[in-house]
Amino acid sequence: MNITEADTKVYDEESVGLDVPETAHQISTDSWFQAGFVLTTGINSAYVLGYSGTVMVPLSWIGGVVGLILATAISLYANTLIAKLHLLGGKRHIRYRDLAGFIYGKKAYALTWGFQYVNLFMINTGYIILAGSALKAAYLLFRDDSVMKLPYFIAIAGFVCALFAIGIPHLSALRAWLGVSTVLSLVYIIVALVLSLKDGIKAPPRDYGVPGTHTGKIFTTIGAVANLVFAFNTGMLPEIQATVRKPAVGNMLKALYFQFTAGVLPMYAVTFVGYWAYGNSTSAYLLSNVNGPVWVKTFANISAFLQSVIALHIFASPMYEYLDTKSHQHIPSYVHSRKPHVPGGKEGQAHFITKALALAKYLRL
Repeated sequence: MNITEADTKVYDEESVGLDVPETAHQISTDSWFQAGFVLTTGINSAYVLGYSGTVMVPLSWIGGVVGLILATAISLYANTLIAKLHLLGGKRHIRYRDLAGFIYGKKAYALTWGFQYVNLFMINTGYIILAGSALKAAYLLFRDDSVMKLPYFIAIAGFVCALFAIGIPHLSALRAWLGVSTVLSLVYIIVALVLSLKDGIKAPPRDYGVPGTHTGKIFTTIGAVANLVFAFNTGMLPEIQATVRKPAVGNMLKALYFQFTAGVLPMYAVTFVGYWAYGNSTSAYLLSNVNGPVWVKTFANISAFLQSVIALHIFASPMYEYLDTKSHQHIPSYVHSRKPHVPGGKEGQAHFITKALALAKYLRL
């Protein structure tokens, strides 16, 4: 593939018309602040309740602190580079695979698409398991029996996620839900922080040594480094940037700076305080360690469950976009001309036809 000077130039979208790929989802509609909350919702999801046990315990104080700081700095640098390539070659690259394909060719396009979707599938599977675990933790506060097992709670979480997906057709539609997600995140982070501080002050000296055999330490260290790599990266930055208003590059950089300053502080706090309070006995789910009123712990666990449901739909949005765009291409043009937000009359009927045809398309896939 021959790359010309025009292909490697990053254009100013305000001064030149850009080639925008076809998509059924909204683009250039959201503020940088909303994009910043999308990013911070990802890094402050209920996964942060596990970093004390999965990052700090295997790496201890020096390795854990240095690792988190390095991961933050490297991730910020890498993400800003990707954000600056959004307008490369006079095209707006609204998907990760589009950017990779434009720079490296068809093979990179296919590989990036495959690896990205495997990554997002694993993240979303993790969110469903995490939501089920939080629900089970709340249940065990009232009934410590073996009647309801974890797979039952995971199934409940999956059903709730499916119901929530009906009302979230695309990433921009999260809007108010991002505020709800932030409140829910603050609930379980503050609860975990306060109860961990209380336990840590009263507890005897803790052991901060890395537990396990030599072989076990190697594997747990690899797992901790993997957590550091994925903690700050969504794996879908171009898809998020596609929703940002012009200038897309400048506004996305603002969102990234927000994520890596104010956004990382809650994660740092709960990770370090949790490890300080319980040492190498910290579990992979911090709320399982803390002691406090049952109603407070229940509230925190339910908040973690609900926040996981919301956060999942950030990482599911690339698949939604692919399915919706593919379905959109098979819908008659007279349907596309209707305004989907109008609930009644002929235009409302057209919106119904659009959804019905899209559903029929999904069932054939």
